[in-house]
Amino acid sequence: MSLKILDTCVNCDVCEPVCPNQAIALGAVVYEIAPSRCTECVGHYDTPQCVEVCPVECIIVDPEHAESRETLLEKYHALTANQAGKPEPNDA
Repeated sequence: MSLKILDTCVNCDVCEPVCPNQAIALGAVVYEIAPSRCTECVGHYDTPQCVEVCPVECIIVDPEHAESRETLLEKYHALTANQAGKPEPNDA
């Protein structure tokens, strides 16, 4: 699953820089997580780093974006391949 930030976010700015996939950005009111980029840190860390640093515990699993660990790992591989300038497997 992807994560999401609740409206109880206080915009403290600590989650955005720790996201290895650049999935977190300031939204209209609070920070938001792009489901297409969130891997819950699978492939990078054992636990989601944004959840670890959030002082108000406002980051939760987003039930609207259910994904298995395997799917998250595939997304991680696609994102890191793109960052390295390599084509995704479907682009070949």
